[in-house]
Amino acid sequence: MGLFVKGESKTKEKQPQYYLSATGSEVYNYNVYYMSFGEKVLYFIIGFIVGAAVGYLFYGGIGKNEYGEPTMTTWICDIVISSIVGIIAGLGFIPIRTEQIRDKKQRDLKLQFRELLDALSTSLGSGKNIPDAFKAAKDDLSIIYSHDTAIIKELDVILDGIINAIDIEVSLRDFGIRSGIADIVSFADVFETCYRKGGNIKDVIKNTQQILAEKMEIEMEIQTIVTGNKNEQLIMTIMPIGIVGIIKMMSPEFATNFATPTGIVSTTVAVIMFVVAYFIGKVVLSIKV
Repeated sequence: MGLFVKGESKTKEKQPQYYLSATGSEVYNYNVYYMSFGEKVLYFIIGFIVGAAVGYLFYGGIGKNEYGEPTMTTWICDIVISSIVGIIAGLGFIPIRTEQIRDKKQRDLKLQFRELLDALSTSLGSGKNIPDAFKAAKDDLSIIYSHDTAIIKELDVILDGIINAIDIEVSLRDFGIRSGIADIVSFADVFETCYRKGGNIKDVIKNTQQILAEKMEIEMEIQTIVTGNKNEQLIMTIMPIGIVGIIKMMSPEFATNFATPTGIVSTTVAVIMFVVAYFIGKVVLSIKV
C-alpha cells in the first residue's frame, strides 16, 4: 500500500500538493509548494511595487523638453516603463518566493525529524516496542511543537496507519518520498530492512540521529561562512540602485544623462548584467549538504 494522488490525472509532470495515504487521509507533498491565489496576488504586488520603483528610478524623466520640463511623453513613458518593469518583477518574484517557502518547509521538517529520532531513541532505550515508541515520541514532541506542525501531522498519519494495520515501514517510506529529503528516505529504507529481518532498530535509529545531527552541524557551519558572501551579494545588488538614487537627488543636472539614448542603453545593459550576476551568485551560494 502506498500513496494515491488526489484527483490524479494523466499529466505526470506536475506533482500534486496533497496525496491520499493508505488510510485515505490527506498527506502533504513537501517536494512542491503551490501558492494560493491570495498569496500570488500579495507577492505580485510586493514585486510590482519594488520593480516599478526601480524602473522609475532608472528610466524616469525620459522625453523632457529642452528646458528640462516633463512633457506628455515623459508622463506616458514613466507610467508605461514603470508598469512593465513592475509586472516583470512581480511575475518573477512569485516563483522565487515559492522556492523559498518550499525550501523552508523542508529545512524545518528535517530539523523536526532529527527531534523525532531523538525521541524514538529514548523511547526504545526505555524498553518500548516500535509502535509504542512512536506513540511516546508523539507525546514528547507535542510538548515542543503545536498540533499543526509538520512532524506532528506525520506522526498522526503513522499512528493512524498502525491502528488500521498498515505496516510502519510503508508509512515511513511514503513519508520519505513526500518529504523530498534524502536522509528520511534512507532511514525509511534501512528501517524497513532491519524491522523485517531482525536488525537492531535501536542502534539504527541512534546512529541515524547522530549522523543527521552531524550533517546539520556541518551545514550550519557552511551556511555561517556563506552568509557573509550572501550579504555582500545583497549589498552589491542594492548598491547601484542607491547610487543612482543619490545621483538623481544630489545632481539633477547630471541625472538628465540617464534619459539620453546613450544613458538608456547603458542603464539597460547594466541592469541586465546585475540581474544575471544575482542569479549566478544565487546558484553559486546555494550549497546543500
